[in-house]
Amino acid sequence: MDVKVTQRIALSSFFFLSGLTFATWASRIPTIKSFFQLNEAELGSLLIAMPISSLIGVPISGWLVAKFDSRKPLLVSFLLFNFSLMFIGFATSVMSLLIGISMFAFFMRILNISINTQSIVLQKSYQKPIVGSFHGLWSLGGLFGVLFSTLMVKFHVSMGNHLAGIAIFTSVLIVISYFYTLKNDRSTSGNKIILGKPDPFILTLGLIIFLAAICEGGMFDWSGVYFKEVIKEEVFTLGYLSFMACMALSRFFSDKLILHFGAKKTYVFSAVTIKIGILTAVLFPTFWTALLGFCLVGFGTAAIFPMTFALAGTSKKYSPGMAISIISTYSIFGMFVGPPLIGYLAHAFGLQKAFLVFVIAGFLLIPISRLFFKHQTQ
Repeated sequence: MDVKVTQRIALSSFFFLSGLTFATWASRIPTIKSFFQLNEAELGSLLIAMPISSLIGVPISGWLVAKFDSRKPLLVSFLLFNFSLMFIGFATSVMSLLIGISMFAFFMRILNISINTQSIVLQKSYQKPIVGSFHGLWSLGGLFGVLFSTLMVKFHVSMGNHLAGIAIFTSVLIVISYFYTLKNDRSTSGNKIILGKPDPFILTLGLIIFLAAICEGGMFDWSGVYFKEVIKEEVFTLGYLSFMACMALSRFFSDKLILHFGAKKTYVFSAVTIKIGILTAVLFPTFWTALLGFCLVGFGTAAIFPMTFALAGTSKKYSPGMAISIISTYSIFGMFVGPPLIGYLAHAFGLQKAFLVFVIAGFLLIPISRLFFKHQTQ
């Protein structure tokens, strides 16, 4: 088999398994909320630990992918990521839960930058776009994670056993896949952050990722809670499941969509679809309309991250690893603002009204993406 095909398969398994692991955590957030008897504001405060820890991980991950081949921090961070998931599963106090969530977010940041660096470098070996398919596999892994979590919730399997089982399963598979990943991808230039006037190329892409992170991160953390407390659905993972299913399906077609319509039109389509989806779920809070709304949000958010990371990889100022590391900082701020803000607004005004934050973020995607392409034509 061609080496680049083997590398693509190995990297695909990393994307799939990381999506599976993350969705396992996210789908159990309502369980955590109930177990520790947290209100929306308290849960929002707890979730702040994730973006703070991720922010700490950004310079470290940037340094790691600059100093080593990205496959090394990829493997180590994934193993520690899985250990953190297991730690969360057996947490017995809010403090131990906070430690577990912080570790989980920290190692996830290193993992994400390493895995996306691999994808951008491997993309250069192909004539057609392939980055979207990797993110599609991440979402597909997330879909399987939610499906499995739904079964665990339905059959009342303890969260500790559930999370530990997933952590052990994925750890075995990533160790096997590691030996076939891309080697010798360390860049020799563009590995240092250049201070001074912000680069319009990186700044506008960063703002796009920031808004996308508010929507995507908010859906990860709050879709299950919305279905449990607003829709009153006992199997609360169904909302998250519809979001992940539509995101996964769309991401497998996102490369072709971008190739056919171009990134500029795809950003507009994404923004409009997010707005329609959220408004459907908020204005008509019934089971089927909310399911449809969350599905549309999945379609809308699907292409934004892979498309923006691929554009960042074409930076003339930074190496792919460093460009993704900088862009990821904006993503972290989006995660910092989005989920906690939803929690505070939900505590004050109700979860339905709080979800309108996603509509505003979706709306702003249009003028900022247009600004990005305007700079490219100058």
